Amino acid sequence: MVSFESDYIAGAHPEILKALTATNLEPAPGYGSDRFCESAKEKIKKAVGLPEAEVEFLAGGTQTNACIISTMLKDYEAVVSAKTGHISAHEASAVEYTGHEVLTIPGYNGKMKAEDLKAFVRDYYADEAHEHMPFPGMVYISHPTEYGTLYTKKELEEISKVCKEYDMSLFLDGARLGYGLLNKNTDVTIGDIAKLTDVFYIGGTKVGALCGEAVVFTKNNKPKHFLTSVKKRGALLAKGRLIGVQFDTLFTDDLYFKISAHAIEMADKLVKILKDNDIRFFMDSPTNQQFVVFENSRLEKLRETIAVSFWEKFDENHTVVRLATSWSTTDEDLAALKEALK
Repeated sequence: MVSFESDYIAGAHPEILKALTATNLEPAPGYGSDRFCESAKEKIKKAVGLPEAEVEFLAGGTQTNACIISTMLKDYEAVVSAKTGHISAHEASAVEYTGHEVLTIPGYNGKMKAEDLKAFVRDYYADEAHEHMPFPGMVYISHPTEYGTLYTKKELEEISKVCKEYDMSLFLDGARLGYGLLNKNTDVTIGDIAKLTDVFYIGGTKVGALCGEAVVFTKNNKPKHFLTSVKKRGALLAKGRLIGVQFDTLFTDDLYFKISAHAIEMADKLVKILKDNDIRFFMDSPTNQQFVVFENSRLEKLRETIAVSFWEKFDENHTVVRLATSWSTTDEDLAALKEALK
C-alpha cells in the first residue's frame, strides 16, 4: 500500500536517525537544558535572522498551540481564528480546554482577511456589553493553512497591522512551515514571519522529524516561567535532547529547507498526474497538500492500493480527499498512483 494520507506517515529523515544514533549514549541533562537544544536554538535564531529571539521546543503541534495560547493570553482573553483554522476545526477543543475560547471569523480557502478581522474586533468594542464577553487578545493563523494555501507578505502585513492597532498578539502556526516557505511563488520568507508575528513555530513533526516543534518568540515576549507552564500542561518532554538533536540536524546545511523543497517538487508532479487523469480539484493549493474530488466508486477502487485522507463529503456521489507529499515521497510512489488511476 502506497500512502499519500499525510506528511508524517514516515518516521524521520535518515540524517536525523543517524544523528540520534550517534549521540545515543552521550549523557545529557533533561528538559531541554542539553547542548543539542542550545546548538539548535542558535541555528534557528540565525536562520530566522533574529539573534534576540527566544526559542523553546515542544513535543507536538496540539500541545504547542494550546501552550502558546494559554500562556500568552490573560484569563479573560480569547483567540481569533478563521473558522477553518486548525485550532477551531481539528484539535478536539484543546484550546477551549485551557479555558480560552476560540472566536471564529470567515475563512477564504483557509485564510482570514484583515478587513474581516478588523470589523470583528471593532464591532466587539462597539458593543456596550463587551465587558461581559471574552476579549480578543490574540490572532491565530497558519502558514500553510488547513487547505495548503499561503498568505502573501502583504496579507501578513495587513493582519499584523490590525493586531498592533488593537493590542492583540499575532501567532502563526508553522506545523508545515517548510512546505510554505519553499513554494516557488511565495514572497514570504522566514525572516518576514519573524518580523511580523509575535510568536510562531517551526514544525518538525510534519517536516522530517520523529516529533517536535520549535517555538520562536520574536519580541522579547516569552511568558514568564514558560518552562514551568509547559510542564504544568503536561507538554514538557523529559528527554528534551530528542527534539534538540533533531532540530540541530534539520538546521545544519539547510536540511530543513532542502527536504521541504523536495516535497514541493513531488507535489508539482502529483498535480500533473491528477490533471492528466481528469481528476477535479476542490481548490488550488500551491503546497504539498492537494484536495481533489473523487466519484465514490472510483475512490473505492483507488483505495485498494493507495491510501488518501477523507476531507469532506462533496455531494451524495462524490467525496473530497487530501493527498499529501512530504520529504519521504518518491517517484516510485507517484508511479504507483499513476498506475492506480488508469
